[in-house]
Amino acid sequence: MKILVVEDEKKVASFIKRGLEEEDFSVDVAYDGEEGVAKAQNTAYDIILMDIMLPKKDGLSAIRELRAMNVLTPILCLTAKDSVEDIVSGLDIGSDDYLTKPFAFAELVARVRALIRRGSQDRGAELFFADLRLDPVTHKVWRGDKEIDLTAKEYALLEYFMRTPNQVLTRTMIAEHVWDYTFDSFTNIIDVYVNYLRKKVDRDHDKKLIHTVRGVGYVLKDSD
Repeated sequence: MKILVVEDEKKVASFIKRGLEEEDFSVDVAYDGEEGVAKAQNTAYDIILMDIMLPKKDGLSAIRELRAMNVLTPILCLTAKDSVEDIVSGLDIGSDDYLTKPFAFAELVARVRALIRRGSQDRGAELFFADLRLDPVTHKVWRGDKEIDLTAKEYALLEYFMRTPNQVLTRTMIAEHVWDYTFDSFTNIIDVYVNYLRKKVDRDHDKKLIHTVRGVGYVLKDSD
């Protein structure tokens, strides 16, 4: 497995590189956002670790540029910012996960392995529920004849709902399946994303599909 680490603090980059190589990963390092984009564009990596505060081009701009170039490599953000707004911003522009500094190296390795595992899964055929249709190959979603424009995380959340219809999903279950880990303070982010998804899926329809189970979680069902 080949990993790109984009980190301007050389001691931190060296620590991450050495640790990942001890876990049998092959690791390249870029020390600014522009170099990171160039390497990610020209080399096939299994995952990218992207610091947010970078010289020349910040991490969020780098991620946005890579996604615009259709570079779909999973990206794990490394950030000193841990507010819900900062995290949502990073996920919305195309990152797949985040880790707040300082972090335990064992957790970094676990996140890396989870993203690689998720990226290698065979998603299978199209999914249908009520008048919803989801194509796992193109990551496109329709309700009736209208295509719904979703961010990467909104898509992942909807896919999980559609693979487990009529089943009440707790916030812990959603965190484990959509983000691959459980984190207590993640509750707000899950609620934020369900709200985003609900607006896009249900807002213009009389029949609502995403329902809140008060005190428990959420469920996708074709009834009130």
